[in-house]
Amino acid sequence: MSAYPVLLHTAIDARDCRALAEFYRQLLGLRYRDGEEPPTDGTPDDADWLVLVNDAGERVLTVEEKTDTTPPTWPAEDVPMQMHMDFRVSTVEELEHHRDRAIELGATVRYDRSADDGEPLYVLADPAGHPFCFLVQ
Repeated sequence: MSAYPVLLHTAIDARDCRALAEFYRQLLGLRYRDGEEPPTDGTPDDADWLVLVNDAGERVLTVEEKTDTTPPTWPAEDVPMQMHMDFRVSTVEELEHHRDRAIELGATVRYDRSADDGEPLYVLADPAGHPFCFLVQ
């Protein structure tokens, strides 16, 4: 028996399950769990739960379709963010590079603290509106 439970993955709700999974797949260099790749034969993509794994096959992130979800409005609290992910980078150059990549993939910048000498960071929102941060540590 282990002393503590182990985090299996983080699950995110989205109106378009495949689109958000694809955003994070590209952003984080992950892959789909075997058998969950997008259809290539022209059949409709009816995915409502997708698991993204790392190169070792370990679960990292899942996306669940929730057609009635309301995107967070952070920094306004009309619809709270409820959770967010922080991603560490090593340098300001990496910070800028990953911000640019995220924007190319469909993210938007919500907050820019890149000039902070102590802990430069960006808060972005994924295409479904979920905030996430890139920070230098």
